[in-house]
This record gives sequence, structure tokens and C-alpha cells, in this order.
Amino acid sequence: MKYPLTKNRWTAIINNDATKDGTFYYGVKTTKIFCKPSCHSKVPNKNNVLIFKTIDEALNLGFRPCKRCQPTGKNLPNSLWIKQIQTYLALNYQQPLTLIKIAEDCHGSVSNLQRTFKKVTGQSPTEYLTTLRLQHSQKLLQETNYSIKTIAIRSGFNSDTYYNTLFKKHFNQTPQDYRIGIQS
Repeated sequence: MKYPLTKNRWTAIINNDATKDGTFYYGVKTTKIFCKPSCHSKVPNKNNVLIFKTIDEALNLGFRPCKRCQPTGKNLPNSLWIKQIQTYLALNYQQPLTLIKIAEDCHGSVSNLQRTFKKVTGQSPTEYLTTLRLQHSQKLLQETNYSIKTIAIRSGFNSDTYYNTLFKKHFNQTPQDYRIGIQS
């Protein structure tokens, strides 16, 4: 069921109003995380907010509880939080992402994000993000005739020079050599 984001609800969210806790929950479409109105996480984009009357509504729509405000009253296991972050990165790898932005959007601190992500996955969030971007670039090299510069940008790299360097380091060949090799 869809509930409106009224002016009162929005005011409660942006002011972290604890008196509204339990009366509704809000989810953020881009992160698939839901919170209590009192959550001190970064204020979401108003257009990405969904309102839920109950925790079960949020969970049934695939939203996960915020690690910071713990709307279910239970501590979110690290493995589940990392899955949320991986999903977030998979959906947003083309965007300019910093550790600060990832931590804010995924409701955690930078240091906890780095430490927990590495502990659970064996790699840093930045390494994971780079791998996603490189995998996407491989697909574009195989399936399109885009220029290397266009592929770099569409894969989330801010520079084709940096992209070339990372690609060669990761795959022991340049993107152009990779493309030539798959066309042979």
C-alpha cells in the first residue's frame, strides 16, 4: 500500500523527530533501506522516499533496516549490511562515489564501512567498486563500438587515462588490446 509523504512526515524526517517513531517508517528507493523518522542519517532526496505504516510493509517490499537507527529494534548483521552496500554499489557504480557518500547513503561511518566491508568481503569498498566498473567496461568493450573514453565515462571512471591504467593493471592489457582480442 502506498502512503503519501505529507508535509508533517517530511518535517519529521528532516528534523529527526523521535515523537513520530512508530507512527510511520520511511524507505529510500535508491538504497532500499528503511528508517525511523528520528534517524540521524543524511536527509534523503524527497523524491526517493516511500512511507510505510509498519516494518513488515517495508520488509515485504525488499527494504532492509537501517544499521544506524535499527527500526526493527534488532542490530543489523554485518553480512546483511554489506549485502546492502553491494546492492547500492551495483545500482550506482556509474555515479561519482566517494567513501563518504557511500557511508552516508548506506547509513554508517566511513571507518566502520571500510573495516566491515573488508572483513566480510576480503576487499575494500573502493576495490569492489573498481571491479564492478571494470566488469561493466568489459561488457561495453564486447558489445558496443563506443570509444574508450565513452566506455570509461559510462563505467563510472572520471578519466579515460585512469581507466586505461586500472584496466591494464587488472587484466594485463589495455582496453583497446582487449577489444581487438575478442574480435579476433
